[in-house]
Amino acid sequence: MKIERITPVDIDGKQAVIHARYVAEEYSGKRAVKAKYMGGGSFGRAVAVTLEDGYSFVVKLLCAGGMLEKETHDLRLLSFRCPVKMPKPLFVREADERVIVDCYGMDKIDGGSAIFSLKLLLGSKRRREEFADKVTDALHEIHQCTSDKYGDTLSPDCDTWLDYYKPFAAAVLERAEEMYSNQDLPQEIIKVMRAAWDKFDNIFCEEVSEACLIHGDLNVANIMVDKGRLSGFIDPLNSMYADREYDLFQFDNLLKKRFNLRSVYMKKYGASANCDCKCAFYGLWNEVYCYIKSGMLVKMIMNPLIDNMYAMLARL
Repeated sequence: MKIERITPVDIDGKQAVIHARYVAEEYSGKRAVKAKYMGGGSFGRAVAVTLEDGYSFVVKLLCAGGMLEKETHDLRLLSFRCPVKMPKPLFVREADERVIVDCYGMDKIDGGSAIFSLKLLLGSKRRREEFADKVTDALHEIHQCTSDKYGDTLSPDCDTWLDYYKPFAAAVLERAEEMYSNQDLPQEIIKVMRAAWDKFDNIFCEEVSEACLIHGDLNVANIMVDKGRLSGFIDPLNSMYADREYDLFQFDNLLKKRFNLRSVYMKKYGASANCDCKCAFYGLWNEVYCYIKSGMLVKMIMNPLIDNMYAMLARL
């Protein structure tokens, strides 16, 4: 397994709006009266489009190749299984000379990201607890979808979770070592990765008994609220049939103490004895993986992950 940096097609917000308006009109046969850039990450740009008949949806442009089938498949699968709204794909469009990246249209979820909801963030403790209950209940319902095999949702083929995850984790560490030797990775990251890898068998000593469908990136930035109430989930990433606890480490990123989502999930639905240590490992490895792929190192996320990994290693 080889993990490398991806060089995305360079599309800014203005270009994204032009492309999104074009494909929306092409798809609908109607004039787009409004197109607003919503933002994007390393490999995607999202634009909200409103047609002349008032119908609104989102066009997502994929700035890296090979993402279209996976993203739309996972959205269909998760939207069918999730009890709260997730955007269903409306159409797909492959890149050509006119639109230089793959893209697709999808439902628009009401409201905005929970991370920006002052009504929720500054609201009562009871409101935040109700929010945590609804989020964890919905995630657990997704986890009720299981497979006989572990791995990518398109083609799960591993008999055990570690058959899938350990080679992936080893590949991330191998690439991280290469980057460190080339002075592309800070020393504090490779040191904690080495320490954690030495304890891999201790951390993952409990067998994972069930291959559960996971969202893959359910942090508070990808949880939507409308008027302070849960309205949907967005942006799954690397969804797979996996250890369900692999879906919990994202709850520790961004506003962990405000909602305690992982603690609520564990209290309601149980967890393995080493769940805290596993989530520390999952979180660290995922952030390094994202850095390898995108070249973006987010210190406000990475630094707490390093500290948490050392804290969990001290427990072993």
